[in-house]
Amino acid sequence: MRHFLRDDELTPAEQAEVLALAAEIKANPFEHRPLHGPRTVATIYDKPTLRTQSSFAAGIAELGGHPMLVDGGLAGIGVRESVADVARVLGRQASAIVWRTYEQTKIEQMAEHAGVPVVNALTDEFHPCQLLADLLTIQERKGALKGLTAAFLGDAACNMGNSWALAGATAGMHVRFGAPEGCAPDADVLKKAAHIAAHTDGSIAVSTDAAEAVRDADILITDTWVSMGKEDEATARIALFSPYALTADLVAQAKPDAIVMHCLPAYRGKEIAAEVIDGPQSVVWDEAENRRHAQKAILTFLMGAL
Repeated sequence: MRHFLRDDELTPAEQAEVLALAAEIKANPFEHRPLHGPRTVATIYDKPTLRTQSSFAAGIAELGGHPMLVDGGLAGIGVRESVADVARVLGRQASAIVWRTYEQTKIEQMAEHAGVPVVNALTDEFHPCQLLADLLTIQERKGALKGLTAAFLGDAACNMGNSWALAGATAGMHVRFGAPEGCAPDADVLKKAAHIAAHTDGSIAVSTDAAEAVRDADILITDTWVSMGKEDEATARIALFSPYALTADLVAQAKPDAIVMHCLPAYRGKEIAAEVIDGPQSVVWDEAENRRHAQKAILTFLMGAL
């Protein structure tokens, strides 16, 4: 039984396999039907969602399956019933479970007791489906991933920072983080990413200098500075991260053909300038679309591993 709970659960070879499958699925969207029946996939959303819910719903249907929406609030997972009990129930109703929630420990409990593949659609610690979509987008624009330099700016102490460290290292990329002191990815994650990078010819670097992080980079990435649950810290966080805003001047210090990424929602004039996200180097809408293709690929991969 395989699950997809964090980025390093795929080996470099498996990551490449899933990305190749995603590209194939994108070119032929109705050719792969591992959920034909239709088989049901339970999808649970505890956090606000647009891209995750719409891309999984569309993708599961295109794979021949039925997306069963479970209202996390009504289910009261971990409150009304334990995660383990919910897992045991859903595992008998669905062929796979997709969950967008808070603590990583909760989705690990779901995987332990469900008896079917479980996919992390986002937790506070990791966002692995977004990274598959990001890598697919980069692969479309740049070809091979290995050896490319990606610079992540702003608040890297977040799920996207952690996932970029692990997934980028797995792909053999050089991942740089430009962030204020104390705002780097989790220390244990960085250690694991460095270990992976040592075997893939990639690298991991952390700097407090935004210009140093983006210099000659192939890919520039940012994310919102005020994540879900941190709205009351907005004023202080904006002041802290303003020097790391992805502006046209900063983009100009990367390679001339560098691409700009943001997992959305984006706040123009804060973490990214309007002229950058809406400019010719932006691939954010490709990223949003590629969530569907990448998630179809990981579901197909997991169903094939049963």
